[in-house]
Amino acid sequence: MKSTLMLRPVFHHLEPRIRAHVLICWLALLLIRVAENTTGQTWDRIAHEMNRLAAVTLTGPAGTVVQATEPTDTQRAILTASKVAIPPRITALHPR
Repeated sequence: MKSTLMLRPVFHHLEPRIRAHVLICWLALLLIRVAENTTGQTWDRIAHEMNRLAAVTLTGPAGTVVQATEPTDTQRAILTASKVAIPPRITALHPR
């Protein structure tokens, strides 16, 4: 399981911090397992596909626009299975 979460030793000295760290790690593992079970794919595959989504800021004389890449069919399937809305193509528009 450590390889999936890429955990490393963290040396907390106060009990509340230790408990918080363990809780966050447990929640991350739970999120990974839910994503894997929902999509039917491994976490490595999900992370690889979703990391390919990007947002680019384009600036010109007319203003600035933030545009996201078009999701692939695999990315759309992951988002749909996870019941996450597909991000809009244009996320911000700031005309001059």
